[in-house]
Amino acid sequence: MTHKAPQLAITMGDPAGIGPEIIVKAAAALKPRLEAGAFKLAVIGSNAALEKARVALGSDVSFPTVTADDAEWPALSALQACPEGTPIEWGVLSEDGGRFAYHAVEQAVTLSLAGRIDGIVTAPLNKESLNKAGFHFAGHTEMLAHLTGSKGSVMMLAHGNMRVSHVSTHVALEDVPKRLTPERLSYVINLTHEALSGLGLTRKRIAVAALNPHAGEGGLFGRQDIDVSEPVIADFVAKGFDVVGPVPGDTVFVKLRAGQYDAVIAMYHDQGHIPVKLLGFNVNPETGTWDALSGVNITLGLPIIRTSVDHGTAFDIAGKGIASESSLLEAIDYALKLASVRAASKGEAA
Repeated sequence: MTHKAPQLAITMGDPAGIGPEIIVKAAAALKPRLEAGAFKLAVIGSNAALEKARVALGSDVSFPTVTADDAEWPALSALQACPEGTPIEWGVLSEDGGRFAYHAVEQAVTLSLAGRIDGIVTAPLNKESLNKAGFHFAGHTEMLAHLTGSKGSVMMLAHGNMRVSHVSTHVALEDVPKRLTPERLSYVINLTHEALSGLGLTRKRIAVAALNPHAGEGGLFGRQDIDVSEPVIADFVAKGFDVVGPVPGDTVFVKLRAGQYDAVIAMYHDQGHIPVKLLGFNVNPETGTWDALSGVNITLGLPIIRTSVDHGTAFDIAGKGIASESSLLEAIDYALKLASVRAASKGEAA
């Protein structure tokens, strides 16, 4: 790296969603740290949407426009992902929204692989807009794997001490048992262990959640936990890893929250997402609504660092100025932590 301070890129996601406004809010909250030279942020997306959000929020944060060819960027900057088309309206699904979402990530990956940035933080995109624009990916994770040429990846959700990796994510529930193979589970355990090291944890105790109720109850409720998970776990234990399980899904997350484990490997999307998101929602009991959401999505298995907000585009509230930047701030801090540990390890290796 030629820059002294860590340089992160924030991809805007779909400009019609809440991405632009939470970026402006996050930048305002981070202004003292940015001015102190702690790190740098470059926003990649629609500069028009970013300025529209800045004006709507009445923010005095400035985003100087830069290009990928500029030798140095200021502490806070904005890069245009692709040419502007028809003005994008808040909350309106469009092909242009998907186009910007894709090209922002594409540019960020190029910059990351070239060593210009130390990590990518992604604001939410809309899968329908993305596919409408001709980019047929299930989401960020699959897109990033394609752009980096990665053979596989793993989604880890993090909120406080809740760190949850997933064996499978965006697949039908009936297909989940087929995704639980010795190879896939071993891959997820290895990447989870690496991620805990990357976050600077000295203890790395991993619990594997059971696929079936009561871990199969001796085979009465399915044999996947017995025939697949148990032998893999035993193999890792024999190699010196601190791995336990299969632990029934109805208790494993309580034990994680209590600090008995440092991470849990969930078998499928909802098994892992529900406990993390439940803790991340700040519910207002008077109105019956939630007014904040925190939590981070970390993609493991890529040659680059990528963290993300753990929420969607929220078209229904886009442009109203009420979206919370909490998850984005948390994602930025996770990216900085991962980048710091990676830089330190490279320095030691040198």
